[in-house]
Amino acid sequence: MRRLGPSGARGRIWGTLLLLGLSLSSTAVLAYADLLPETFDLGVFDFDSFHDDGLPHVARQLALGAPLRIVAFGSSSTQGVGASTPAAAYPARLEAALKRALPRLGGGVTVLNRGIGGEAVDEMLARLDRDVIGEHPDLVIWQTGSNDALRDVPLDHFRDATLSAVRRIREAGIDVVLMEPQWCPRFDATPGAYRFRDAVRAVGEALEVPVIRRSTLMRDWIGQARLTHSELFSADGLHMADRGYELLAQAAADDLLRGAAAVKTAELGPLAD
Repeated sequence: MRRLGPSGARGRIWGTLLLLGLSLSSTAVLAYADLLPETFDLGVFDFDSFHDDGLPHVARQLALGAPLRIVAFGSSSTQGVGASTPAAAYPARLEAALKRALPRLGGGVTVLNRGIGGEAVDEMLARLDRDVIGEHPDLVIWQTGSNDALRDVPLDHFRDATLSAVRRIREAGIDVVLMEPQWCPRFDATPGAYRFRDAVRAVGEALEVPVIRRSTLMRDWIGQARLTHSELFSADGLHMADRGYELLAQAAADDLLRGAAAVKTAELGPLAD
């Protein structure tokens, strides 16, 4: 069993506390959030605290120069609603970015788009075997939590279903990265919506799974004047537009490579199929 260092143990403790808080009232959630240290916000992925071996299958493929197969799993943000064409959706942009970054793979990077708009956690889990496990990828990037928040899915059900599904995916020998809900005007206007963002982060902490902090990314892009609101959001005020998807894909590609590089591939040993 791998032993966590001090930062790893701290990350697990805070993840557990946040999961407990999310199972209580919104007031309790805020109370737990107030306990979190400033260093809890770790950027795009949560690698910096303790995810030093979070992507062993991806790392293995890169070390061998073997093809890399990824499933982008989720709802409308994965499907590409708001994008001008399917090629402008984040999975297609992610595939292109990884192919540019990994020319030695000879183009052997595949990102399958398995996003279906409007789905919440139960609908996605109903097709988990077919669209994720049955595709035998090295990695799944699971974008989740947006429709659950808007459809008033019970938070504890969302959390428990997500925990169970992540465990199933990993037991199948597949690396997992979670993608949290977006920051958007619709979420700002929906009471309690961001509790689902926090639940995704807490699941990542509890299971040592990297999380793409999309909400933080989007706020930073606006704050840093990298793009305007009209470039980030589509006309519906909920989904991303082409430029937002492009930045999301590039950020995900950069951090996937950084996370895989952090794995000590020489010490991985045989991996389960």
